[in-house]
This record gives sequence, structure tokens and C-alpha cells, in this order.
Amino acid sequence: MWNWLRLVKDSVSEKTIGLMRMEFWRKTVDDIYSDNPPQQPVAIELWKVKAKCYFKKKFFFNVYSYREKNLDDKPYRNIQELENYAENTQSSLLYLTLEILGVKDLHADHAASHIGKAQGIVTCLRATPYHGSRRRVFLPMEICMLHGVSQEDFLRQNQAKNVRDVIYDIASQAHLHLKHVALEDYLKKIQQVDFDIFHPSLQQKNTLLPLSLYVQSWRKRY
Repeated sequence: MWNWLRLVKDSVSEKTIGLMRMEFWRKTVDDIYSDNPPQQPVAIELWKVKAKCYFKKKFFFNVYSYREKNLDDKPYRNIQELENYAENTQSSLLYLTLEILGVKDLHADHAASHIGKAQGIVTCLRATPYHGSRRRVFLPMEICMLHGVSQEDFLRQNQAKNVRDVIYDIASQAHLHLKHVALEDYLKKIQQVDFDIFHPSLQQKNTLLPLSLYVQSWRKRY
């Protein structure tokens, strides 16, 4: 369900169709909580999980409500708006995961909030070249304006220093939330190429990521 909600924005050309699909999942979640799930594989599995361990409906509501708002194709006004979106989508999924695992701890919730915000910022950065190829730019306007960078600079894959400065500022915000998890690998790579978001090396997957996660877990570094 989560990947599907994330891909709705890219899989539809009309906002109305996207809204209809979001409404489908909204009703599906309502039906799950009424113990009347539709005969749809994902819905049935979610209903089974809910029957075993209760989790708050509000986290589902946050996810599809903010995904729905994001269908407008508008850039974030500032970094706080991007973080708010990340908190209500990425962090909400982590809160749900904690509830399903039976973890009730304020420190865990605090970590989930920061991890979700960092994940949202990194996802926005990582997707910038792809969005640019579809003539879309979602990076915070306030930071772009601060460095005199326009949306056209990203559409043309401009690699000037002020463009890299925008990426630096946004990546730095992710660093404030997170220092020692999987996202750090991508943030380090951005730094190594002097914050050139379009550098070919950033388009390659890290095949050693599972090993890196294991080592960090063994060292108790998160």
C-alpha cells in the first residue's frame, strides 16, 4: 500500500484520477477499521494485522491526506514545509511500524520523527533529477531564492556553484536529523561530488548497503 500511495503521483497524468485513487484507499482503511475489508489482497492483509495488534488510524489518515495534497505539483515553500510533509508521511509509517511491533517508547517515537524527516529530505533530493526530466521541481523555493537559483536551473541540470549551494543547504538539514543510518551513505556521496545532484555516481545503487547496515547494527550505531 505504501509504495502504491507513493507512486500515485507519478502514475497518473490527471489530478482527478489521482484523487479518485486516494479516495479508494481512504474508504478501504475506513472499511478495515469497520472489520469489513474489501476483497483486495493488501486490504485483507492489513485487516489481519489490525486484528492481531491495534494501530492508530490517524497515521493512515496522515499518509494519504498529505500524499493527496502533494498531487498539486507545487514546490515546497521552505524547508519547514518539506519537513512537515516528511513527518506526516515517512515518520507516520515508522510510528505505525513501532505500534505493530508493540514498541511504546517516547525515545523511539522521537527517533522515528527524525529518521522520517531525514528520509523525506533525502527522497526529495534523490528524486530531483527524475522530476526535472518531467519538468517538475519540488525543492524549497525559499532556499532556491536565497542562492538566486530558478526552477529552470534544475530543469537544465545546471551544475553551477549556487545550484550546489542549494543542495548543500537542504542536505545539511537532513544531517541535523540523522547522522548514523543508511541515509548517511547518500548524504556522504553528495558531499563527495561537491553537491552536484546530477552527478552520474548518485544514480547508482549501493550494493554494499546491507553489509553496512549490519556493521552499524553490530556497533550499535543508528
